Amino acid sequence: MLILVFNTAHWWNYWKTARGLHYYQEGNYVHPRLKALEAYKRALTTWARWVDMNINPNRTRVFFRGYAYSHYSNGQWNSGGHCLKETEPIFNEAHLSKYPSKMRAVESVLQGMKTPVTYFNISKLTDCRKDAHPSIYRMEYKTKEEEIAAERSQDCNHWCLPGVPDTWNELLYASFLKDGWESG
Repeated sequence: MLILVFNTAHWWNYWKTARGLHYYQEGNYVHPRLKALEAYKRALTTWARWVDMNINPNRTRVFFRGYAYSHYSNGQWNSGGHCLKETEPIFNEAHLSKYPSKMRAVESVLQGMKTPVTYFNISKLTDCRKDAHPSIYRMEYKTKEEEIAAERSQDCNHWCLPGVPDTWNELLYASFLKDGWESG
């Protein structure tokens, strides 16, 4: 049995996709402007069409891992956003982010597919872990000036290891075991 695991979304935002300008090509046509969410939906639809045309579900199991979104407060990565001094997970669901429209797009595309795809929706699980980003804790600073400079450019997109990504992998592995797929 072949196992394929897909994921996407982190790079599908306004800032990381050339601000929607001259970036998206369909066939021979380059869109002069296309919103990142619309481009994401089109890319997912292309992916789903490829899976449905090329994957034999009797020989291959397909997984799609959801979107782990960032936890910036007071702006985005390029406008003063940070996750400074976040040292506890979120325990009160009222403090979680709004469910991402990108994940609703994934769910819509998956529902329309003929090939069975196991969906690992890690968005809410990951949203609870605002404390698990490297933030300013990714290194030891030699001076107070270095630490202050690091506070201006924090990493709230990536994750500490060991940590949250290990949980994603453990859930994936548990799914294999549940279905009786043991290594050997």
